[in-house]
Amino acid sequence: MDETGINKELEALVNLIDEPDELFYKQIRDRILIYGKAAIPYLESAWENNLQPLAQKRIEVLLHKIQFETLCEELNNWYSLGGINLLMGYMLVSKYQYPGLDEQKIKKELERIKQDIWLELNSGLTAFEKARIVNNIFFTENKFEAEKIEYITPLHYYLNNVIESRKGTHLSLGIIYLIISGQAELPVFGVDLPEHFLLAYMDTHTCMPGTAVSEAKVLFYIDPFNNGVFYRHNVIDTFLKQRNIEPKDTFYRPCSNIVIIRRLLLELFETYKASGNTVKSGEIEVLLKVLK
Repeated sequence: MDETGINKELEALVNLIDEPDELFYKQIRDRILIYGKAAIPYLESAWENNLQPLAQKRIEVLLHKIQFETLCEELNNWYSLGGINLLMGYMLVSKYQYPGLDEQKIKKELERIKQDIWLELNSGLTAFEKARIVNNIFFTENKFEAEKIEYITPLHYYLNNVIESRKGTHLSLGIIYLIISGQAELPVFGVDLPEHFLLAYMDTHTCMPGTAVSEAKVLFYIDPFNNGVFYRHNVIDTFLKQRNIEPKDTFYRPCSNIVIIRRLLLELFETYKASGNTVKSGEIEVLLKVLK
């Protein structure tokens, strides 16, 4: 069937969305689902123009199913390519809650912050001085800060919400800080420390995330939850000891983008589960399985 034929069939199918016969509707629904993403514009238009409660409910269910299946496919593609682009991974997770996420708006804002950092950097600065520039622009000038209320909601994790509110968790703030640092070509990497996501400022760009590195390769650690305060190796030792967590090499060295996005999904899963939202926690669990 050519594009014109597809458009006509989709339009006809969507016009039958309020079919009262449930059996007949299921046939219509299954046919619409075959078209996947191509059906989204027709469903969105119908939702705006059809005010019947039954029709709107059916459209919402169909839209969510198509968008979720599309998200699983896109996340799997990101994973299959090695999760190279952390920003893309973060935007995909955020699309779970916000399918119409304005990617260009987010990219433009991150680019603006990166550019402010870039203008102040020069080759004569030490690693500490470069990190202080990032801290000043990220935390002081742009007013990003930790959300330290006792009850954290899923909204504190989604990229667009954090950028708009300037408030986030140790993980959401850390990922944004990491993305901006990478865009500014600084050797900053994520560290998958239990209960507290940290960043490591390395002494070389040749260090690949997730590979075994010596302690000497980490110049210092950055805590995105405490306005970018710098830590030494012994602070992690103390942190783990206080929580009776057995030290592992992975708690001190860079991790991959896939590990970071998996952790983001896991924390979202736990947050939805704690709030009793079994539908969303179940769907997040499906996304976690995509990353194996």
